[in-house]
Amino acid sequence: LKMKFSLFVAANLLISAEAFAPSTVPRASTSMSSLSRPSLAEHSTPVKEGDAAPSVTFRTRTRIESDDENPFDWKDVTSEDLFKGKKAVIFSLPGAFTPTCSTTHLPGYEAVYEKMKALGVDDVYCLSVNDAFVMRQWGLHQGLTEDKTVGSNGFEKVKLIPDGAAMFTRGMGMSATWEVERGFGERSWRYSAVINDMKVEKIFIEGGGVEQEFGPDPFEVSDAGTMLEYLKSSSK
Repeated sequence: LKMKFSLFVAANLLISAEAFAPSTVPRASTSMSSLSRPSLAEHSTPVKEGDAAPSVTFRTRTRIESDDENPFDWKDVTSEDLFKGKKAVIFSLPGAFTPTCSTTHLPGYEAVYEKMKALGVDDVYCLSVNDAFVMRQWGLHQGLTEDKTVGSNGFEKVKLIPDGAAMFTRGMGMSATWEVERGFGERSWRYSAVINDMKVEKIFIEGGGVEQEFGPDPFEVSDAGTMLEYLKSSSK
């Protein structure tokens, strides 16, 4: 009986060891983008006008044909999908559901969306270092009209981009941390830009540059009014 018990214990220990052993099945991809690694100084050094926009992949949720309460599935959307061969306005902010972002920044662009379209803009995007689930709920909370077409990626006017891994933010040189100030960790500095065929045509950066653990939340040049005036002047 003791021998049987010992064999039983040994067999289970072997199974447990195998369960925690490194997998021998090759993974689809083990490489990391340079923007996936711990934040570097260049991730907080803003791009300049004329620079290329970062080429990254956003993990988004797209609507599918389903009667489920959550009729969405994962969809990879690239920078090229959003900006290649197009003129787009993008504005980025520290976080969904945060005060200035919710009361002024996003509502301001939503209000002038049609005016920007009339000035030759193909689309307007709001980006934040949040995941796709948070961004959708924030949009609904803001009263944005959801695009319920199968295959759509969000809302009818301003589209919300989830930069959950901060890769686009790092590529734009806009990575900022508010760990002590707000408990945020890594987020995006507040800015707005015109991206024309994957090139940064114009950029408005709050405070003139990225600051770490910065107490104030400047909001003077990335607003919808400033962007609208630029679009008017550049279209003449």
